[in-house]
Amino acid sequence: MAGRRHAHRPKARSGMKKADRKGAVRNKKEYEAANGIQVSEEQITHFANRITTFLNKANGRPVSRADLASKCRGKGQAAYLRALKKLISEGVIAERRTGYAMAAAAGMIRAVISRISRTYGFAKPEAGGQEIFIAGRDLKGACAGDLVLLMPTGMRDGTPEASVQTIIAPAAVQIAGMLVEDEGMLRLLPDTLCKQTLEIENAADWTAHIGDKVLATVTKRGARHSEHTVRVDVSLGSAETARACAEALVIVSGVPTDFPPDVLAEAERLEKTGIPEEELRGRLDLREPEDIIFTIDGWDAKDLDDAISIARTDTGYRLGVHIADVSHYVTQDSALDKEAISRGTSIYYADQVIPMLPKALSNGICSLHPDVDRLAFSALLTLDENGEITHYRFEKTVIRSAVKGVYREVNALLAGTASPEIEEKYASVKESLLLLNELREKRLAAREQRGAPSIEAEESAFLLDENGVCTEVAARTRGAGEELIEECMLLANEAAARLAKTKHLPFVYRVHAQPPEVKALRLAEALNRLDIPHPALDAPKPRDYAQVLKNAENSPLKAAVHQMVLRSMAKADYETEPVGHFGLALEDYAHFTSPIRRYPDLAIHRILTAYLSGEKPDHVLQFAHDAAIAGSSTEQRAVQLERDCEDCYRAEWAKQHIGESFDGVISGLTEFGIYVMLPNTAEGLVPIDALPLDAYTYDGFFSMHTEGSGMTYTLGMPMRVTVARADINSGNIDFAPAEP
Repeated sequence: MAGRRHAHRPKARSGMKKADRKGAVRNKKEYEAANGIQVSEEQITHFANRITTFLNKANGRPVSRADLASKCRGKGQAAYLRALKKLISEGVIAERRTGYAMAAAAGMIRAVISRISRTYGFAKPEAGGQEIFIAGRDLKGACAGDLVLLMPTGMRDGTPEASVQTIIAPAAVQIAGMLVEDEGMLRLLPDTLCKQTLEIENAADWTAHIGDKVLATVTKRGARHSEHTVRVDVSLGSAETARACAEALVIVSGVPTDFPPDVLAEAERLEKTGIPEEELRGRLDLREPEDIIFTIDGWDAKDLDDAISIARTDTGYRLGVHIADVSHYVTQDSALDKEAISRGTSIYYADQVIPMLPKALSNGICSLHPDVDRLAFSALLTLDENGEITHYRFEKTVIRSAVKGVYREVNALLAGTASPEIEEKYASVKESLLLLNELREKRLAAREQRGAPSIEAEESAFLLDENGVCTEVAARTRGAGEELIEECMLLANEAAARLAKTKHLPFVYRVHAQPPEVKALRLAEALNRLDIPHPALDAPKPRDYAQVLKNAENSPLKAAVHQMVLRSMAKADYETEPVGHFGLALEDYAHFTSPIRRYPDLAIHRILTAYLSGEKPDHVLQFAHDAAIAGSSTEQRAVQLERDCEDCYRAEWAKQHIGESFDGVISGLTEFGIYVMLPNTAEGLVPIDALPLDAYTYDGFFSMHTEGSGMTYTLGMPMRVTVARADINSGNIDFAPAEP
């Protein structure tokens, strides 16, 4: 899309006197004075100090160019202009419409662009705090990784918003996109940055690759993203394959996929060493336990980091949650540790896994395979008859799992539909499974009683053929087996947080703050429009959100309400202070149970190990802080990457069904069309021009009304659609109303 055309502007800007322009670097003569004349660093520093001293006296108010020049320039015009240019480029001062101001005093923020889409971006303040939203027009060509100076402009849905004033330090930027022919020229249609195609400086080398997904480097910056120039570096194959598109997304995200040689060597050495005999002497030996230990996971899981054991007592239950002792192998500041904190989390999409730790650890010595000795960190919990924690302790242990359970087999066993082979496999642990199922039911009742909202979020399962092509998409289901393991993990996580809080340990808590007020009030307004009864949401409690979900339980709007409630909540992240977990309605919560695939869990293991050995916790204060920051940022990166990759696979499935019709439900409405979700979780847009010719009025929320026929489309309404288009490269699917 071409940029806006502007009328010819007068030479002097409106509201600005000619004299105000004298101090700016505006014409050829001044540019040469600033860049062509040799001046010393001492001179530049001298004038920089004069400039900042004078501007500081203005307390953030802009000083006109003429006033600044007359006060600070003296006879050293070249040095003054060089100093001025340097201070602007470093983000120390900012150029405003009426002059210059100290950036910090004027309320500006130094930040790093964290992510970019085609129409907006986000930045993380250098000083920490909430991410800042930046509309596409206000990015001024800034790219991910750039250090920028921002001017706050207000709030958007509870998120601070700003515009880029200066790009202080541009980053080296690699982007992904598709090679296309545009007006007879080979150009790059980028996945992010903008909707326009970009000029390719080495286009002649890639003329035979139209339609390929490629990686490219931004070589020249323009004032807008659409004015950037790129150099194509490599082709990943056809953009018509989800695997190539996902690979490009992974590479551009900055997620490391290959482990450095020293990290692999360290992991292989640890696996080869095994478990020295002396290590067993200081541990609680649970290899011949009073309560049998076993694992339950997905059928294809290889990184088994949790095992369980359970028994009934006179007053309730004795529960053991045994977690792989990853911190024993991944020691602080080792090559493995540095790589693990940079990755932060394992990433899963379709049939791919990008692990946090090398396979020698994640699938080897740290994985709790059956019938082999493994080092563990065990949460040994005493529960009352209602499944509430009455006592807990944490022990370094050595265990030997008896059975590798699989969710679908356990679900069949608990449902009474298991085959004789499954019955035989689980004979030794069937009593434990029945007891765990009993505990599960009590824990779910307790969750409801304390008012925790149970949000149903749609997750996808993908079936790929031998070539990695997605042939089926389905909604991922959860059975009793998944739920009982989740409840055991929640108990261990709660106990870990309670211990840290009680003992005042530096720690990494999993926190989920109360929903932002603006989002909660918007949810209330939306529920009013949908006629869904709800409590007051001006200062919501978890119980209020649980009531909203209950009120929508039998409504055709149930799925939509669950999504609205989810979107109204704050994002969960990691903090060093225990502010509680809104979504679980828990005061104490941490992540203890997955150290193979989450760095915050590994950090907690390390901190608790130090506590158990009697070490003073002071030295881990900074470590806990660093682990919390790394855990939050890498998790956010992983969630976005998984979502984007899976969109490509859903589009790949849809491309094989163009022309076919499916029953779906309206999942969203906008002024440009209607979003429809199919039962298999594939979501697509019915563009406004694909609807019957009519005048459409969108209410800005959840309905669209037609003037002629009187037809109204509303959120949650069933709609039969035909797959009209699927773009694997972008992950977008277009539907059309199905013929009656």
